[in-house]
Amino acid sequence: MHKAAELQWPPHLGPWQNAKGVVVAQSVDDLHSANNKLGKENSLTEKGATVSGRGDNPNTHDMLTGSSAEGRALTGDNTCSNWASNGSGSARVGHHDKQGGGDSPNSWNSAHASSGCSQANLVSTGGAGLFYCFAQ
Repeated sequence: MHKAAELQWPPHLGPWQNAKGVVVAQSVDDLHSANNKLGKENSLTEKGATVSGRGDNPNTHDMLTGSSAEGRALTGDNTCSNWASNGSGSARVGHHDKQGGGDSPNSWNSAHASSGCSQANLVSTGGAGLFYCFAQ
């Protein structure tokens, strides 16, 4: 089965642009491929500001996703108890700048697990509790 057909969204969704109008992905397949244009330069806030990343102080490149590299929901608790926990548990995170550590350090959506669900835990692994929002 084609990856896009497995997703909950129709495969024709896209393209997606950042706050400055730069197209970061043409389709769901493009979004979850090495061809997307996500990275520190293009993964901006909703106001078009750059998010600090690896090498910056503070580093806030971890983005809460709870998903696999294919954009699918992971089994088990990879979402801090469905985004309701502020303590125990863990969340799967990606690196908005596609740099860093973890088992998939260059992944924007599934780089590694957080060390916990509190703000202090998220900061300790390079995050700030930020998340991606894709809208057309």
